[in-house]
Amino acid sequence: ELSYRTAPANMSSSASQMESRPKYYGREFHGMISREYADELLVAAEGAYLIRESQRQPGTHTLALRFGHQTLNYRLFYDGKHFVGEKRFESVHDLVTDALITLYIETKAAEYIAKMTTNPIYEHLGYTSLLKDKMVHRLSRGRTEPRRVTFQGDDRVSYLIRVLYFCVHTFRGPHWCEYCANFMWGLIAQGVRCSDCGLNVHKQCSKLVPSDCQPDLRRIKKVFSCDLTTLVKAHNTTRPMVVDMCIREIELRGMKSEGLYRVSGFSEHIEDVRLAFDRDGEKADISASAYADINIIAGALKLYLRDLPIPIITFDLYSKFIQAAKIPNAESRLEAIHESVLQLPPAHYETLRYLMAHLKRVTQFEKDNLMNSENLGIVYGPTLMQPPEQNALTTLNDMRQQKLVIQLMIEHEDVLF
Repeated sequence: ELSYRTAPANMSSSASQMESRPKYYGREFHGMISREYADELLVAAEGAYLIRESQRQPGTHTLALRFGHQTLNYRLFYDGKHFVGEKRFESVHDLVTDALITLYIETKAAEYIAKMTTNPIYEHLGYTSLLKDKMVHRLSRGRTEPRRVTFQGDDRVSYLIRVLYFCVHTFRGPHWCEYCANFMWGLIAQGVRCSDCGLNVHKQCSKLVPSDCQPDLRRIKKVFSCDLTTLVKAHNTTRPMVVDMCIREIELRGMKSEGLYRVSGFSEHIEDVRLAFDRDGEKADISASAYADINIIAGALKLYLRDLPIPIITFDLYSKFIQAAKIPNAESRLEAIHESVLQLPPAHYETLRYLMAHLKRVTQFEKDNLMNSENLGIVYGPTLMQPPEQNALTTLNDMRQQKLVIQLMIEHEDVLF
């Protein structure tokens, strides 16, 4: 059984040393004593600990902890919470509790820990094969007009693979890893949890879990600023409902509106639309009775696309589109853009295809709305294409290519998609 306690008070510490005790330490603080003397104070009690001020670096503090018949010394920090490594604790008491649990497990069960990931239950539940069947079925239902986009065998599954977003998590009560089925030990931050699907695993197991996240709709707290693939998988759709609903409303009553997508609506009303989608989802009211100015709906659509954490034209494909736009020969340039389009993830591809078809219909009303493909390219270039490094100079230098890529995709929508 593990037990711990603070070391006996250091009676030889001078008053001036104890006066230097930080307000966030209690009687465990022993002032500026040597490592050797700290060892003497702790030697008789396994699990005992104290805090000392460093003699070599005054103003810094060390946690001395007796474990395994030796004194372990750790640099101790405080930033509102106490920490030695990445875990942060409300009190030194909790930090030591967690440290003793971890030290005990790692020392007494090293062989057990080494074998934890040898036979993971994750791979024996049929989850991976079931997931592939679901994704292939969803993809076959989603793309009604695949046109020139083709997939071979399981390759199409890889396009829908979703990485897991793991965050350190504190579990209340006993918890077991969903990868290896072993106990998750510690007082706090015992493991990590995927913020999209809720998978709970050891930190070391998270490196071995396949990238096959299936987002849970209950965990998707908002629509705007949510990863596109996460959103469509959680809602089991091919495109985000924001895009469908806004385009439907614009085509219903705004195609002849002068300066469509170029004229801005009131920002506070656009913000209202954003909040409505985040709160009500597909039940959000964006009708003419709620927002008579169609520029508000157009502005909300642009805001949604601009705020995506990964743009429609993904960061990893950005340079390919920019380089394609620089090709002098028109036919070769179009072919290079087409090849880049085919590499987009399904949700991005489908959203881009739907949007370009809509923008092409917008240009058919150019006499009324004064918007041609070049104007729309200027508007949508920076919205759909953002460089991986948010560098103002790079963005400025690439504006011409951004505009050209969108312009060509609008003009040749029937060929590129």
